[in-house]
Amino acid sequence: MLKSYVDAGQVADLTDFVKQNPDVTSRYLPAVLKNGEINGKTYALPNNNVQPVVLYFNKDVFAKIGAQPPKTWDELMALVPKFKAAGVAPFSLGGQSKWPDLMWLEYLVERIGGPETFANIAANKPNAWSDPAVADALTKIQQLVDAGGFINGFSSVAADSNADQALLYTGKAAMVLQGGWIYQGMKKDAADFVKNGKLGYTTFPTVSGGKGDPANVVGNPSNFWSISSKATDSQKKAALEYVKSGMFTEADTQALIASGAVPVINGIDSKLAASPDKDFLTYVYGMAKNAPNFTLSWDQALSPAQGDAMLSNLDQIFLKKITPEQFVTTMNATIGK
Repeated sequence: MLKSYVDAGQVADLTDFVKQNPDVTSRYLPAVLKNGEINGKTYALPNNNVQPVVLYFNKDVFAKIGAQPPKTWDELMALVPKFKAAGVAPFSLGGQSKWPDLMWLEYLVERIGGPETFANIAANKPNAWSDPAVADALTKIQQLVDAGGFINGFSSVAADSNADQALLYTGKAAMVLQGGWIYQGMKKDAADFVKNGKLGYTTFPTVSGGKGDPANVVGNPSNFWSISSKATDSQKKAALEYVKSGMFTEADTQALIASGAVPVINGIDSKLAASPDKDFLTYVYGMAKNAPNFTLSWDQALSPAQGDAMLSNLDQIFLKKITPEQFVTTMNATIGK
């Protein structure tokens, strides 16, 4: 999305500003800060909390079958029949909302092909969707569907109403792949489940033979501030002054942490450790802080037209209505649009 604004000349280049103000750039987690750059220039700066995609699990359900959260894709697939035999869906999925489907494709492509695969797609390189990692990831998704990995009727489950996470904390599903933001919702909707330590969380499994670093993450690095290229000099000066001294005040940082969110800045370890939510917040902070690469959610990184086509066709993949090859052909045709 940012690239679309940059290509249209609608946002100001902040490269000189960040070079002249190293205290601003050193404030941020490096992997998050990179997402404000296009072609080596800075056009946006992070402004709130980091939200990687996390694999959540119900500890009671895992204890019921004597299992541990999967560390590899093969382990994940091996858990499917065990949970089904126990009468529990292995994974919840808000398929009606479509965007949760994308988390599966993003992580699988990252684990199989590394961040370069999507970087080429985002750069609109010809036939970038033909990278073997994409078809491999789509094939694995359909194999998981065939194995009964997702809850029955997943295409009618709405993530926008938190129905997918409810299946997790009520024990109807063992796991859900979702954004870091749902923790705040579960604190409210399933307070005892969270407070009593029933909620587990881990990283997405590795894939045998994959090129991706297991520490890489996908999701929403942050929301970002940009400055309109049409702003007057005085407006730009005021905006940049706010970026320098008005963002991430002590009060703002504490308010984010109190809400169950993780600010995108360095040096907050002790603040997180003092929070009632310290276990989750510290874990998520570590994911983002230690990530060699943090890939922005694809539907936000691509143009609106490409993003819409991707979600519609990925929905068809999950429903087994098209093949991986058909998905690749369709998406290659959207490059540059």
